[in-house]
Amino acid sequence: MKVGFVTFGCRLNRAEALDMEAQYAAAGWEVVPVEHSAAQTIQQSDNPTPDLVIVRGCSVTAKAQRDCEKAIAHLRSQFPRAEIHVTGCLGIRSPAQSNNLTIKQSISLALPLRLSRAYLKVQDGCSGRCAFCIVPSFRGAPVSVPFVDVLARARAYLDAGFRELVLTGCNLCLYHDSGRGLPELAAAIAALESPGHRVRLGSIEPGVCDARLLDAFESHPNICRFLHLSLQSGSDRILRLMRRPYTIGQTAAFCAEACRRLGPRLALGADIITGFPGETDGDHEATKSFLRPHSNTQTLQHSNTQISPFVHLHVFPYSERPGTESATMKPGVPVAVRRARAKELERIGAANRAAFARTLIGQEVTVCVEKGGNGRSDEYLRCLLNGTAPRRALVRAAVEDYFPKTGALSATIRTKD
Repeated sequence: MKVGFVTFGCRLNRAEALDMEAQYAAAGWEVVPVEHSAAQTIQQSDNPTPDLVIVRGCSVTAKAQRDCEKAIAHLRSQFPRAEIHVTGCLGIRSPAQSNNLTIKQSISLALPLRLSRAYLKVQDGCSGRCAFCIVPSFRGAPVSVPFVDVLARARAYLDAGFRELVLTGCNLCLYHDSGRGLPELAAAIAALESPGHRVRLGSIEPGVCDARLLDAFESHPNICRFLHLSLQSGSDRILRLMRRPYTIGQTAAFCAEACRRLGPRLALGADIITGFPGETDGDHEATKSFLRPHSNTQTLQHSNTQISPFVHLHVFPYSERPGTESATMKPGVPVAVRRARAKELERIGAANRAAFARTLIGQEVTVCVEKGGNGRSDEYLRCLLNGTAPRRALVRAAVEDYFPKTGALSATIRTKD
């Protein structure tokens, strides 16, 4: 039997697809490629026809759901004899179309060997009720993979040669099993015996993760100095409208402590929505101010006040999602304004990244080697590597330059870890 995968949306969806791929391979299925574009679904003529296609969909915005539904329609037309199963966060819920797996995943040694880093899904579901989010309707209440099962899976990945392990979840900071949370889990995986490996965290929720997470970072230097926050806005007024469980002051305090304790090599990322209903020019300015470098030593910054730690911004204009509270909120922000504000924040993110990256010139970074001989540093900066090393290896490289157009460092491999 042959199975193909089509995946939309976030890193969690992609990590889940890789887990499913490994499980089907372990059960004796042949995994075949099914390529797709936004406009159509196509299969290369020399690829086998799948008996089953699993689509991991996305409903975070109405447009995302429409794109998924178009792709599913093309798949049904292209593979009329194949069974199509739809899972993930998609508003298609009939038994004939949905095949959701439970969080109690099997530990499989059939690993996704085509990847450079291994993804461990450790948690699913969310207890939040954010005004813009439909995901809890599909993911349900928070559940966690048992602690011992996560460790077993991590050991299997290390034994297979992976040197970077990425922890993912729908709301990662809600991980909890037998009195242990995300800090204990990250520390335990970082402490596993190996020839040398590192641990990276997926997105975390401000106001949910606390200083204990920073304890784990301090105790284990092989936890990547990168934190990606599901921030959404720099305005307290907008955060209240969104029903987010934190204030900007609380977020700034956490980030400031992280910068103080983990040092100037810490890089921060953030998800930002522009043009949420009711967002004024003043709210937008508050977001811009929060993300730019600060001169006030009580707010988040590195030791250099001209460098903002927010070097990776994932910015997207607000999109109405039917079924959410915010879809009926007034006043709406014109689409052109939403997009213009997103472009402004993207420019700030690019400037922050360039300023941060230039501080690394002349220093060493640790890079996980990917396809093509390049990779990502601890700080999640793209690195164009001079020299050769096997895929998945962790290498130390001397940074020589930064290229703003590509957002990548140029670095020469020094030694292999």
